[in-house]
Amino acid sequence: MTNLVAQFRSFDRPAQVLMVNQFSINVGFYMLMPYLAGYLAGPLGLAAWAVGLVLGVRNFSQQGMFLVGGTLADRLGYKPLIVAGCVLRVGGFALLAAVESLPAILIASAATGFAGALFNPAVRAYLAADAGPRRVEAFAVFNVFYQAGILLGPLIGLALTVLDFRITALAAAAVFGVLTVVQIWALPAHRAEPVTEKSSVLDDWRVVAKNRSFVLFAVAMIGSYVLTFQVYLALPLQAAVVVGDGRSDTALVTSLFVVSGIVAIVGQLRITAWFSRRWGSGRSLVIGMMIMAAAFVPLILVPGPAGGPAAAGALILTAALLAVGTAAVFPFEMDTVVALSGGRLVATHYGFYNTIVGIGILLGNLGTGAVFGFLSGAQLGSLIWVALAGVGVACVTVLFFLERSGGLRPNPDGALDNQDAEEVTAAGDAVASRPR
Repeated sequence: MTNLVAQFRSFDRPAQVLMVNQFSINVGFYMLMPYLAGYLAGPLGLAAWAVGLVLGVRNFSQQGMFLVGGTLADRLGYKPLIVAGCVLRVGGFALLAAVESLPAILIASAATGFAGALFNPAVRAYLAADAGPRRVEAFAVFNVFYQAGILLGPLIGLALTVLDFRITALAAAAVFGVLTVVQIWALPAHRAEPVTEKSSVLDDWRVVAKNRSFVLFAVAMIGSYVLTFQVYLALPLQAAVVVGDGRSDTALVTSLFVVSGIVAIVGQLRITAWFSRRWGSGRSLVIGMMIMAAAFVPLILVPGPAGGPAAAGALILTAALLAVGTAAVFPFEMDTVVALSGGRLVATHYGFYNTIVGIGILLGNLGTGAVFGFLSGAQLGSLIWVALAGVGVACVTVLFFLERSGGLRPNPDGALDNQDAEEVTAAGDAVASRPR
């Protein structure tokens, strides 16, 4: 904890505000979202298809709109988009507390999702610009605050939802209301250089899409997000299998999230420092992905309820290893996005990146859910863990060749990889993050 406080205090005010804001954003979001489906299906009595529609709209309005949010941040500035996203979350959560009809709930859900698309790329681009050469350290501390919010939010939400979900929704809206005021007051304005008159939004998107190293990196990293997301999908499904006999799996599922959160909060700074000293950014990504791929080996060896306590231990060990791998990858991943952008259109690159991995998560989860059900019914449940480990190995392979070929590093002259200066100039892309 002392090391965390020292690291936090070593950054200037904008970075500190962004880190605390991200903690508060996650507290406000996760105190509500884990209980939304139960509220919709329970007190409101919506059909299962309607609950799925509401959650799907929320996810699409965020993941599908990241590119729009990133583009707006590069053009309008980082702070306005961060503030606008928080204001929209206030409205969305307040509306969820006030309405009961499906159309109104869909509007509220879309608003909360689009809010994330507005502030997420802007927050990351702002932090990267403010931290400068200390980006990896900054994102390591950022992830500690991020994970702490995920860990604390559901606990607060559980206490409030026992009273009434609408109280939880209003409390979440209040959190974002306070965040809005704090950011207007405490967060200095910071933006990229104004785009040239010749540059259009399509020009910006074309520049990003033609950055082949960046696009390959984004596609390779889909696997890391698919594997990380199994803490919310395949591991809870396996917990029900391990517990068996219709007994509650709540304690086992809760332990998965607690272990993941503790590993990230306690170990993030040590893991990042250790990887930085030994391997640097590119190789750390490869080794971090190796750990994530290997995380499923315990479940391959002890696949089901026949192992009793051993099966539960294997499940928790998998969650812990996934958390270690994620902690190893995240700061270097965020740093690599900035490096491959060449310092140009940074928020747009983050938006494009998040859109690609968001589509990958959607397809990966659909595939994982379908395969899990099929293999479990065929008494071949252990094969799902082999398949997930295989996804990790494929990502490791792509990242390894990108690292070996220099595809994870920008050109020495700072230009975008695989883009020559004439092409960038023709596109009107003269955007560079300006130090404070």
